[in-house]
Amino acid sequence: MYPAGNLFIPVEHGRLEAILKEPGAQPVTGVALVLHPHPLFGGTMHNKVVFRAASALNDAGLIVLRINFRGVGQSTGEHDEGRGEREDARAGLDYLAENYPSQKITLCGFSFGARVGLEVGMTDDRVTRLISIGTPVDKYDFSFLEDSQKPILFVQGDRDEFGNIDRLHELVDRVALNAAAELHVIKGAGHFFDNQLDELKRVITEWVER
Repeated sequence: MYPAGNLFIPVEHGRLEAILKEPGAQPVTGVALVLHPHPLFGGTMHNKVVFRAASALNDAGLIVLRINFRGVGQSTGEHDEGRGEREDARAGLDYLAENYPSQKITLCGFSFGARVGLEVGMTDDRVTRLISIGTPVDKYDFSFLEDSQKPILFVQGDRDEFGNIDRLHELVDRVALNAAAELHVIKGAGHFFDNQLDELKRVITEWVER
């Protein structure tokens, strides 16, 4: 049975299914939106990388919102090749900005979610920093990031099937000309970080806490 979220966000096409989780005992230091991988290949907000990233952000004191893109789980609508998904991401940011107006927003995405999140977050003044996990540089054009002026953490496995590590190094070097860009390479990890999820989580928490 598909696990249900704990809230619905109204949008133009109906609603987005979402999960909102507050950190444990520590003080709240901000809020975050986490976006999942490609819906047509099984991507949902329950993906293990998305879950670990959200947990890492919780550990750093952030209130974390995960959403299902349109057409996924109990979200209405249909997959829209990234165009509508950008609107879904903006709806998630709207929710956080309206409910936590004094908190800085971190936008984190995995794979397809990274492509959507980086494009939305780079130009949205409400977003102060970006996290890109499993950046699929072999599948999409990320040259738009060269104009970004926001801090970005890239986390990549050196065996990522969709993101050649040398190509990603070149991108990060170009991004770093204008912004604080950091690349953390996890040795032995493929796209889904199967045996390296603990290291992925640690890297994210430490970067946010810094």
